[in-house]
This record gives sequence, C-alpha cells and structure tokens, in this order.
Amino acid sequence: MLIPPTVLKQLELCINQSLPITFLVGAGVSADSGIPTFRGKDGYWTVGSVNYRAEEIGTYNMFSQAPKEVWEWYLYRKSVTHQAQPNDSHLALVRIEKLLGEQYALISQNVDSLHRRAGSSDEQTFLIHGDFDFVRCANECTKELLPFPTTIDLTNRAKHTISEYDWEALTCPYCGGKLRPHVLWFDEYYNELYYKFDTALTIAKESQLLFILGSSGATTLPQMIAERVLAKGGMVVDVNINESYFSQLLKSHKNGIAINSKSSPFLLELEGLIKQILNL
Repeated sequence: MLIPPTVLKQLELCINQSLPITFLVGAGVSADSGIPTFRGKDGYWTVGSVNYRAEEIGTYNMFSQAPKEVWEWYLYRKSVTHQAQPNDSHLALVRIEKLLGEQYALISQNVDSLHRRAGSSDEQTFLIHGDFDFVRCANECTKELLPFPTTIDLTNRAKHTISEYDWEALTCPYCGGKLRPHVLWFDEYYNELYYKFDTALTIAKESQLLFILGSSGATTLPQMIAERVLAKGGMVVDVNINESYFSQLLKSHKNGIAINSKSSPFLLELEGLIKQILNL
C-alpha cells in the first residue's frame, strides 16, 4: 500500500467536510506517454553549431533574435505531444475529478494538452505554464489566444525544419507579426491573464490536501503553491520517483509526506480509497 494512514485520515476529513483537494502535476506524469521531461537529456537543441539547453532556447530573448530556430524546436516538441496519448495517470485524474466534484482542482505545469484529451474539465484545470494547443501574437497586438494552426503538418518532423508554408501559418492575422507558442518562457514571469497565477495561489490558500505528482519543483509558482498550503495548515503529499525541491521541503514539516512512486499506481490506489470513503 502506497498511501500511509496519515494521508488516508486527511483524505477522509477533506471528503467528509467538503474541504478542497488539489493536484499539482509536473512533467513526470506525462513521461509514461512518451513525452520527455523538459529538464532531462532531451531538453537540448542544436542551432547551427551551438548547443543550447531548453532554458536558453525557450526564451523571449532567443525568439526575438532567432524566431525560426525557436519555432523549429517547439514544432518538434509539439509533434511529440501531438502523437502521444493520455496515460493511466491522466485518466485516473479525470475519474477522481468526477468523484470529488467541486472539491477538486488540477493545477498542471504540462503544456502537452493531454489533460484535456483525457477528459479533464477546463473549469477545474489550470495550466500554469501554457498550452501547446494555442498560440498568440508575439507583439501582443491582442491578448487573444488563437488555436494552433491546423495547416502545419505535425506527423513527421524528424528533420525539425520549418518550411515557408509553416512560417506563413505562424503569422498573426491581426498585425502581420509572428505568432509565438502559448507557453511560459524561461525569461518571463507568471501572470493571471495567461498562466492563472492569482487563481493558483487562491486555490492553494484554500486547499487542505495537496498531492504533487511528478514535479521537480524547479519553478517559483509550484513552490509557492506547496508553501502556501503548508502555511495554512494543510497537508502536502509529494509523489515522485526522484528527489525534488518538494521532497526536501517536506522533510521539515509535520504535514509533509514524500512517497517514492510513479504517479499511476499512486493515483489508482487513491481512486480506490476515495470510492471507499464515498461508499461507491
């Protein structure tokens, strides 16, 4: 059994008293769908003869200097997510959402659209790093999110090259400037408009139980979410096969528990316990 009695007790308390339960999801959840984690060995790219890390090429500064090269990198990543399928973790989260109803919130760092494709609701899913299904004007002539151009072929991008036809499709229909991926770049800040910054912190403030799944905790908003739950007396459960910011943080908190597990078996066990508590 992966879930210890202390977590089960808090789960029962939250369900019986209709207290908010939140799931914070990172790249580890999508790894079983074949999507590389952003900071792993696949987080590198070559432009010309120079090797760039994800943290270097995934920036507004790089886009302003070399937009085609940045888009080649993102189109390759988009092709990977396009061909991936939701895994057991995504599907279990959908079922848990249906069981918990309005008590449930999902905050995801993943931009791969697999939560939506699995069936998670837009109303209770908050994508704090953006969404590959959308683009927006790089010049911000409008704040509107536009659907990713369907004319771009994502089935075979093995050479990672961008055609003139692709380049034309990535033109803003309003100002004629370039479109950018709707993702948070490494040299940008969280905000409410695009990345639900205030909403995520409000959810954290109200949550009495936070499950963190497959997140390294390398960015500030996920860190703030966990710290805010702990500060308000809630319980934080970190589920990861690797050491992370969260597993270190929770060592010094009585309401913090780190569980060494992949997300799928943990969520399946959690789903079963929720059903038992609800007498289903």
